[in-house]
Amino acid sequence: MKVSKRLLQVPASPIRKLVPYAQQAKKQGVKIYHLNIGDPDIKTPEVMLEVLRNWQQNPISYTQSQGEPEFLEAVETYYHRLGHDFVDKANILITNGSSEGIAMTMFAIANAGDEIITFDPFYANYNSFAAINEITITPVLTSAQNGFHLPDKKTIEKKITKKTRAIIYCNPNNPTGTVYRKEEIEMLIELVKKYRLFLIADEAYREFTYDGKKQVSLLTYIKKVPQQGILIDCVSKRYSLCGARLGMLISFNRKLMEGVNRIAQGRLSAGLISQKMAAQLTKVSKGYFKQVYKEYEKRRNILYDNLRKIPGVFVPKPEGAFYAVAHLPLKNAEEFCRWLLTDFRLDNETVMLAPAAGFYATPGLGKNEVRIAYVLKIEDLKKSLEILKEALKVYKKNIK
Repeated sequence: MKVSKRLLQVPASPIRKLVPYAQQAKKQGVKIYHLNIGDPDIKTPEVMLEVLRNWQQNPISYTQSQGEPEFLEAVETYYHRLGHDFVDKANILITNGSSEGIAMTMFAIANAGDEIITFDPFYANYNSFAAINEITITPVLTSAQNGFHLPDKKTIEKKITKKTRAIIYCNPNNPTGTVYRKEEIEMLIELVKKYRLFLIADEAYREFTYDGKKQVSLLTYIKKVPQQGILIDCVSKRYSLCGARLGMLISFNRKLMEGVNRIAQGRLSAGLISQKMAAQLTKVSKGYFKQVYKEYEKRRNILYDNLRKIPGVFVPKPEGAFYAVAHLPLKNAEEFCRWLLTDFRLDNETVMLAPAAGFYATPGLGKNEVRIAYVLKIEDLKKSLEILKEALKVYKKNIK
């Protein structure tokens, strides 16, 4: 039986495609340091875990398609505390992770054959959601030499066609760690106003910015583009709740929100227990975030300083999130990443990285780059970098 052509167009995740090799290595007793995926080891706030410990409701029922009222109230409060007191529960849809919100948004704003602009390299799953919806991702290239910041307005304008429906960006950026400046966000606002496009902001890493930099949210400018701005957010990284699978889609476009709510009705609801747990976010202390911030900044510094000491490695200093794209002194990073799992061992340990080619839509780019997620405790991160340094020596010496 033949499957759909659409299905064949969905790419494998560069973050997870090498998992079978990692599983095989683990069966052999090898310890693997996972720098391939943004799954933090920071503890989830205790106030949230208490909900799980004290759970009594039986049976565990569906909740409302838009979201559990208690969680919607908490999310609204969160944005009000950020200074965006115009955000109302009516503007919010709770999704199964930000991933579902992105997929819903693409379906809602574009028809098959339409185009969405983003900036190379970008969060790889945009490609997957675009393929499922038969949309073309149009990449605008950024450069490691200037920290992957946006190119000028004219360069972006050249990519806009009659089929362009939106621009999507991630800020702080996954995979590069770039934090876009105020003038960059304002430039995007000008472009979508001029060409009547949607502007989709993926802000999952809002709290993670370093060296005094501040994240500039789309919500700061949403009143200038109330029908065009769409915010995608989640609790996964902010509260170490990746497995809870909860995200938020926020828009002031009434017709769009009515439509995505109908999609939400079709998938019934996000998880009740997850939402009840995450609803405690208003009770999470400021001290929790201060500790998390300090920990990630230390990890960022260790990663950056140690990578720069490895001969032939180039990496822009990450400004936010917990990712970096590193240029390695070899031709094929994916082969190297696979070899790390299948052949290389240092004290029966190795490291898993994500080949960066899968984060690019421009053919041929990223082949000698990897994305590194610095989500491990400092001791493990240091050991991972020692393994990487030694592996590159062996690989360059023995592998053609």
